Formats: sequence, C-alpha cells, structure tokens
Amino acid sequence: MTTLVLDNGAYTAKIGYSHGQVSVIPNCQFRSKTARLKTFTANQIDEVKDPSGLFYILPYQKVDFVDSNIIITEPYFNFSSIQESMNEILFEEYQFQAVLRVNAGALSAHRYFRDNPSELCCIIVDSGYSFTHIVPYCRSKKKQEGIIRINVGGKLLTNHLKEIISYRQLHVMDETHVINQVKEDVCYVAQDFYKEMELAKLKGEDNSLMVDYVLPDFSTIKKGFCKPRDEMVFSGKTTAGEQILRLANERFAVPEILFHPSDIGVQEMGIPEAIVHSIHNLPEEMQPHFYKNIVLNGGNALLPGFRERVFSEVRRLTPTDYDVSVILPENPITYSWEGGKLISENDDFEDMVVTRDEYEESGHAICEEKFDI
Repeated sequence: MTTLVLDNGAYTAKIGYSHGQVSVIPNCQFRSKTARLKTFTANQIDEVKDPSGLFYILPYQKVDFVDSNIIITEPYFNFSSIQESMNEILFEEYQFQAVLRVNAGALSAHRYFRDNPSELCCIIVDSGYSFTHIVPYCRSKKKQEGIIRINVGGKLLTNHLKEIISYRQLHVMDETHVINQVKEDVCYVAQDFYKEMELAKLKGEDNSLMVDYVLPDFSTIKKGFCKPRDEMVFSGKTTAGEQILRLANERFAVPEILFHPSDIGVQEMGIPEAIVHSIHNLPEEMQPHFYKNIVLNGGNALLPGFRERVFSEVRRLTPTDYDVSVILPENPITYSWEGGKLISENDDFEDMVVTRDEYEESGHAICEEKFDI
C-alpha cells in the first residue's frame, strides 16, 4: 500500500508519495484581482497573469485516498480539538487506510539519526513561516522540557519588509507575494550587524550593499530581479518603464529580527539564545551531545549567512570545553519530508500508525495514545 507524506507547513506544503519525489507547493487557495470569480489552488499560482494583490483563502479539496496511508505533520502543542478534527477529516472524509500524525521536527530528527547512526542526540531548529521551534531529540524521542517556540518566522520578516518599503519608498502593503520574493532574493544575515550598518551609510557607488530590485509589471517582467551592479544608476534616474526598489540596510536589518526580536518590540529570545536556553534545560551530561548536533530546518535557514551567524553566537554563549557544530542540510525545506519518506519504509511503520479499523473501534483516544505529539 502506498503512503502519502505531507509536511504541512504554513507557507508551503511538501507533499509526495513515499515511492516518488517531493513537490513543494504554496499551501493556500487564492483569488487574484483580475480573476475574482476563479479560485486557484497551490502551484496554480503560475497560471495567474497578475499575481499582485492576491487574496488568500484556506484550502479544502476533496480527493480519493481510499487505498493510501498518510504521514502528516502538525505543530507542536497543537490543540486537542484541532487534532480531533484532523482525525475525522483524514479517516472519515478522505478515507485513508492508516494515519501517522507527527511533528515536522520528529521527521527531521529521524532523517538525521539515519544519516548519523553514531549520534544519540540532536537539536532541531525549525525556522518556518509562522514560528521558530527549538526541539531537542534523544534516540528519536523529543525532550519535552527543552522545547522552545519563538513567535518569529518568515511571515514576520516579510511583513516588516513591507512596512519599511511602504514607509520609505512605495506602498506595498497589499503585495505580500511580491515582497516575499524580494526578501528571498536580496536579504541575508549579517555576521557583524554594526559593521554592515556602517557600510550601508556610505553614499552612491561607495555603498557596496546597495541593490536595485526591479519589480514585476506582470506584462513584460513576470518576476522581479536584482539589477547587475554595472547597470545601477546612482544619479537617481531609472530606465523608462521600470519600477525599482533601492535597498541597502533593509537587506540585513530585516533578517536580524531572527536574532533580536526585541528590535521590533517582540519580547522574546533570539534563535541562538533560545538554542542555549533549551540545552540548559536538559540533563548536564547530555548537553555536549546537543551542542555538536544542531540541525537547521525550514525556509529561513536558506538566508545567506544564517548558519554561520547561528554558529558564531552559540559558540560565544557556550562553555569553551564543549564542541559546537551547526548542520545545514542540502535542502532544509524538504528535510522533514525526506524523514517521513524514510519512516514509511521502516519495518515497524505498521506499529506506528493508527489504522481506519482501529479508529472506527476506539475513535480519537487511540490516536492520543499512539501519537507522541
């Protein structure tokens, strides 16, 4: 029997059958300004001629999965009422034969331990669209006392960038899709924030951080892009027909929120501090094993300089006799999905799932008993 693996993220869904390849698709339905009567789902966004000002709505689609199992992720500390609703939808609406509900971090930890069989512990840093979770795992079991959630993710960064651009240059508060692309194309994590800020203060061509980002007009320019440095005009004139954002300190000041959320009034720890705090909540004899197995996960891990900054700050906060190692997987977005694929191939997979027969006999109680969420 085939198994569908769904890493159900807030921004993208990573989905595919265990015998095939993963697809990364927008986890939404939406309508556009120009086609209000038509609803688009997931990667149908590519069909929209004008993706500015998209109206997002929650997804719901009826598909026949009567001969399939499913591994589906859910957030840490999910409400019991939501879990119960998920069970009903998966078993009663979609008719899956067997279900495994699991946290994305557990799938990542499974993948990491499979790739590094000599390691007993790791700490998953899952920085996604809505939140950042810091979760320690030992022998594939999460250590509840070390779990930390920071209410900072890619959505907050995109919204802050929209506010900065709208205040300084051009009103873009309705252009979430476009500005999210700007963030992914130009933002990076500074290794020395104050040094970068000094560079960003320089004028004209002396400012090596400054970039011109050409916004899409959805007729001749379908997707925004950075102008080559030798084509930038520093006199203030622009090429006719182009709408340009000029970005300098925004490029690194926005991702800095991941390290200092208090900069914008979010009174929480930054990621490196949260990692150290999480490990300090664990038994002292286990702590060295976590420091040398810090695994980055989620879309924010793709920001240039993210891994290096996490390493340098954790190293600074950690006793010198501990080794520190920060691992960035080849693709931190699909890493959890790949862990789910491996789990579906385990010999004990059948013992981990709840079958439809078990659900029909025992209801939600059997899911609470089996799933370590």
